[in-house]
Amino acid sequence: MNIILLSGGSGKRLWPLSNDIRSKQFIKIFRTENGYESMVQRVYRQVRAIDPSANITIACPRPQVSSIHNQIGENVGISVEPCRRDTFPAIALAVAYLHDVERIDENNAVVVCPIDTYVDDTYYSCIANLYNTAMQGDKDIVLMGIEPTCPSEKYGYIIPEQALDGEWKFKFTEKPSEEKAAEYISVGALWNGGVFGFKLSYILKKANELLGCSEYRTLYENYERYKKISFDYAVLEHEDSIEVLRYSGKWADIGSWNMLSEVMSESIIGDAKMDEECDNTQIINELDIPILAMGAKNMIISASPDGILVAEKERSGYIKGYIESWNREAMYAEKSWGSFRVIDVEENCLTIKVVIKSNDYMNYHSHEHRDEVWVVVSGVGIAVLDGKKIKISGGDRIEMKAGCKHTVFAVSELTMIEIQTGKDINVHDKIKYNYDLISAVNEVI
Repeated sequence: MNIILLSGGSGKRLWPLSNDIRSKQFIKIFRTENGYESMVQRVYRQVRAIDPSANITIACPRPQVSSIHNQIGENVGISVEPCRRDTFPAIALAVAYLHDVERIDENNAVVVCPIDTYVDDTYYSCIANLYNTAMQGDKDIVLMGIEPTCPSEKYGYIIPEQALDGEWKFKFTEKPSEEKAAEYISVGALWNGGVFGFKLSYILKKANELLGCSEYRTLYENYERYKKISFDYAVLEHEDSIEVLRYSGKWADIGSWNMLSEVMSESIIGDAKMDEECDNTQIINELDIPILAMGAKNMIISASPDGILVAEKERSGYIKGYIESWNREAMYAEKSWGSFRVIDVEENCLTIKVVIKSNDYMNYHSHEHRDEVWVVVSGVGIAVLDGKKIKISGGDRIEMKAGCKHTVFAVSELTMIEIQTGKDINVHDKIKYNYDLISAVNEVI
């Protein structure tokens, strides 16, 4: 089975846990035997459980690539969106990636689904059925329709209509009023869960029609020029050759704090306590200081290096409008090699806690406008400074002036405090170099 997981998101609806780098699907909140997992990890695990050989490709904006590699490893295809252009360009680019880069034949089918839904394994059994239907059926598009549990204003609807010739057609509407939604449900409407199945050839044809091209490299290079348009508006609303498969299992669209609180397996994650007067309240604390809630009812309390949220659940849905005006760099992010957390910000000085996974390493790089100092807290590693290899461990201090090429390899998990000083400290001040670090490390080890 070929499956494309759409991983978008602006990182605002679940602030302060989410930011421009760590969107909601990367937040680890679901309890497992070994700790917590994120939506990305949960979905990836569920797909593998249904089809261990599934060809999984994640379509995502560039800032998410490191988080994906951090959480699920390197063995996954990634279709990188150079910028955000909504779901149709993202799907067209990902399908072209499958065809041109992964060499999937255009007569094969693919299923596209969002990566941020909370479902049980029956959902992916339905997806496998949808894939087979798209592969063997006579319709151009196969959709999953979610059986509604209430006349919700939050979702789009798939509305069936029987034509005079007896053929069933479908129309689509986005987020109607509760009254209209109830009317639609009474005639058999289903929620549109954003799950589509089709053959690659169908979308490649649509890409040629709507974007003027279906070749991956050209789509990628011209991506910024394309109009922002959803798959529903670009394709579904103009297509008659559609089949809908009904899904009636567990399904939740995790688009807000209120919805997230409903699927959390426990009320407290992190260092926090609630008194006996608290009710229907959840706390997620990523800081190294405790939180105490007393008498909190119907509340969300969340703390991270990016900020602190205290909100009544129904009001939490309006969070996006309040934080869009804040122009701050992300204070925490997961990278392919580990993670970093900003612990202090002063004029011309930034202090960061860096954790590098065992047997992993940063790119070999330099900075033009800042000096850096590493203080090793724990672990063992090998630092490389302008080609010179140095074995480091807890208590060691390494200094790098602007222009010095440097990297570090973690022999065991390595924790360091990084102090950046300079007048122009920003994420763009970084020059990467090709360097065979593994060979260099083996010489020392």
